Amino acid sequence: MVPINLGADEIDERECFHSLQAVKEPVEGVLVMTPFHATLQVVQDCAAAGVRKVWIYRAGGKGAVSPEAIAFCKGNGIRVVDGHCPFMFFPETKFVHRVHGLLQKITRRYPAAA
Repeated sequence: MVPINLGADEIDERECFHSLQAVKEPVEGVLVMTPFHATLQVVQDCAAAGVRKVWIYRAGGKGAVSPEAIAFCKGNGIRVVDGHCPFMFFPETKFVHRVHGLLQKITRRYPAAA
């Protein structure tokens, strides 16, 4: 995992890149944690870099989820997970995240495996 942030050269003592295109290694997937109004540009950058897996995170409110960004992904062959917390999918996660995943399953909002 590599951090990308326009305003940082380093995060937690790890090199931080200013753009997706600046990452030296091939990027398989991107977790988007931006204001929703910036998400379309991020997924467009993903398409330009050949990234075909994108997870658009929503913590509260809209989070990074943008209908335009989701439509762009679907229209450009990018597999997208939108709005789900990644922690509820980890096998060894805190109780609150496991409960969140269970509630998503009970309400049939848990995403199906592709």
